[in-house]
This record gives sequence, structure tokens and C-alpha cells, in this order.
Amino acid sequence: MKLKTHRGAAKRFKITASGKVKRRHSFARHILTKKAAGRKRKLSKATIATDADTPKIRRMLPYG
Repeated sequence: MKLKTHRGAAKRFKITASGKVKRRHSFARHILTKKAAGRKRKLSKATIATDADTPKIRRMLPYG
């Protein structure tokens, strides 16, 4: 039986070539006027998911 990909996770995470999990920052969609430019710039960049979360995310994405 084929494993199903968690569609919510598939839209939020990408697996890098080295096997790490790439994710985007939260707090960057709305209510941006009160946030400093530097903060918004940092939030716009993607980052790597923590080591604690990576195995859970990998299980939700069985086919990468």
C-alpha cells in the first residue's frame, strides 16, 4: 500500500539536497506596519527546521 503525503506539510516544507528541511518564517503575512524593516527582511528569508522537528516532518513527506 502506498504511503500518503501530508498535503499541509507538502505545501509548507521542502527537503534540501542534503536532507535538511527548509521552512518559511511565521509572522510575515499581515500587521506588518508596526514591524521594523530589518525584522521583516529576516522573516522573508527561508530557514532550516530544527533537529527536533525534522524527523516528524520527514515522516509526513515520505517521498521528499
